[in-house]
Amino acid sequence: MQTNTPPRSTIRLTRRGRLALLVTGAVAAGTAVVVPLLTLAAGGAEEKPATLVIPEGWRAGQVYDAVDKALGLPPGSTRTSLDKAPLKLPNEAAGNPEGYLFPATYPVRKGATPQSLLQLMVDTADKKYGPPVAAGAQRNAMNVHQAVTIASIVQAEASTKADMGKVARVILNRLNSGMPLQMDSTLHYALSRQTVPAGPNDTQVESPYNSYQRTGLPPTPIDNPGEDAMRAALNPTPGDWLYFVTIRPGDTRFTADYDEHLRNVAEYRAVHQGAAAAPSPSGSPPGSPAPEPSGS
Repeated sequence: MQTNTPPRSTIRLTRRGRLALLVTGAVAAGTAVVVPLLTLAAGGAEEKPATLVIPEGWRAGQVYDAVDKALGLPPGSTRTSLDKAPLKLPNEAAGNPEGYLFPATYPVRKGATPQSLLQLMVDTADKKYGPPVAAGAQRNAMNVHQAVTIASIVQAEASTKADMGKVARVILNRLNSGMPLQMDSTLHYALSRQTVPAGPNDTQVESPYNSYQRTGLPPTPIDNPGEDAMRAALNPTPGDWLYFVTIRPGDTRFTADYDEHLRNVAEYRAVHQGAAAAPSPSGSPPGSPAPEPSGS
């Protein structure tokens, strides 16, 4: 979630969907930005609606907070309002909008409400996840909700757009072989935190999102994926990979051989030794005592 001639505001996405929005030279990293757009009309300055930028990979809670700020509401207002006026969601979502708040730039018009903004995101997702996505999901023997869930994991795990198709293939290969996914991103979701090193105690948490303890997909998406992640989920890169680890930015190693994976993990640990905030790796074999590298 680039052009040679940047527009008034330029959106750049960093690893894991973090946002860098450049507006007249200023940078706001990892935050939703409301940008008022002004144009000159015949009678003077005409104010156009502000726009709300929702980056790829944000969780529903982050979107709610951004809507609160965009509408000038007290923190928590959007989340609370959904109890009174639920969104119109696909049946498969079971009332949970996670995965269906499509990342894009949205107008914040006069009179907008949390429901109107969020429903616009859901309706955008509905258009994006239309017949072509449904057909692609069916080709891979899954439904749209499962495809969105896989795309959300791809969005969280892939360190680059180029790696998304391979990460999707690892997920599908593990599902098809009956292996647990063992992805740190699902643990982070279960623990309501962002990317921090996962330890052995984390893998013991009781949660349907603990993909170290449970096989299959988590019950819902873990974030709101963008089009690239969805495309990867529907058209994964051909390969037999079961493991992956990002040694350093731009250097992610994929393999089907566990011994090779262990060597990659050893190199990862050597590179990140002593780094307090080093991301932990994943994609370990069943029964491993601690998380292995997770594509972070």
